[in-house]
Amino acid sequence: MKEDYYEVLGISKNASAAEIKKAYRKKALEHHPDKNQGDPKAEEMFKKSAEAYEVLSNADKKARYDQFGHGAFDGSGGFGGGGGMNMDDIFSQFGDIFGSAFGGGGGFGGGGFGGGQRRVKGSNLRIRVKLTLEEVANGVEKKIKVKRKKQASGVTYRTCGTCGGAGQVTKITNTILGRMQTAATCSTCGGSGQVLDKKPSDADAQGLKVSEETVSINIPAGVEDGMQLKVPNKGNDAPGSNGIPGDLLVAIETIDHETLKREGDNLHYDLYISFSEAVLGTSKEIDAVVGKVRIKLESGIQSGKILRLRGKGISSINGYGSGDLLVHVNVWTPRELNKEQKDFFERMQNNENFMPKPEKSDKSFFEKVKDMFS
Repeated sequence: MKEDYYEVLGISKNASAAEIKKAYRKKALEHHPDKNQGDPKAEEMFKKSAEAYEVLSNADKKARYDQFGHGAFDGSGGFGGGGGMNMDDIFSQFGDIFGSAFGGGGGFGGGGFGGGQRRVKGSNLRIRVKLTLEEVANGVEKKIKVKRKKQASGVTYRTCGTCGGAGQVTKITNTILGRMQTAATCSTCGGSGQVLDKKPSDADAQGLKVSEETVSINIPAGVEDGMQLKVPNKGNDAPGSNGIPGDLLVAIETIDHETLKREGDNLHYDLYISFSEAVLGTSKEIDAVVGKVRIKLESGIQSGKILRLRGKGISSINGYGSGDLLVHVNVWTPRELNKEQKDFFERMQNNENFMPKPEKSDKSFFEKVKDMFS
């Protein structure tokens, strides 16, 4: 079982953004690979801290985590969602937090940790995917055509003359406390340590070319409208021979179902029956995300009755079973009657059997609403 993100950083759930950042920096510096070379436990803690910070430092992800726990990111990418957690991701996104504590701004190059040169990450791409209620309920694999920038064939790079391939430039300043040395990302190469040497005519100034690619996206059951999933390394390529691609961010949009309404993991269905069906009883076939289901209505069923079909709702995104299908029975009262029908009901108007006689088991509207959310 994954550790609680708040416990990993040693903070409370009420911690402010500044406190979260401070706690992460402390943990990251404590377990930094340069400080604990050859220690796999320290490296694991370093990754766990980054994973926790990546979620808790983002207001939207933090809110989802507080509500759903780790299940909010199952299959959705991100450090916490099986998105290919690695050191490159950590240093490319959070390297500025380490400052100059490790001489190279926290990045690392091809020769190991602390080399100064960092692997530049390409820009992210964003797309919107529409899902039917059935796809939301069962999970689905979508194959989407995406236009992304990829390194053009024949592109070559050379060492940056400004930073000498280090990816950073150092500056020495004389202060009243003595000589202070600071490191900053090289503005010429953007930290990659390389600049464009040769490129084909159809590539842009960074040596990249737009091409169309079919990307497979595994969408877990239970996603909600507005959720964002991440497909690692399917964004734009980064310039340079040692860069890593950005990510593809997938915004979920759900299509309204004709008869079913979603509320959390539960589904609601309005079933209308005739007066005679309510009196005599009947069976009805209704919609469900698993297909059609048939339900039996006993004679004398009252309008407003709610029938609960357990497990016929939406699968929980955190893996805790499925919601229910709540069938709301509505007895349809005819608006127009012919003379024979009208005569019948007039005769029955004072009949004792037609007089309302609610029993204790016949719950009020407010009691029914309360039961729905219990």
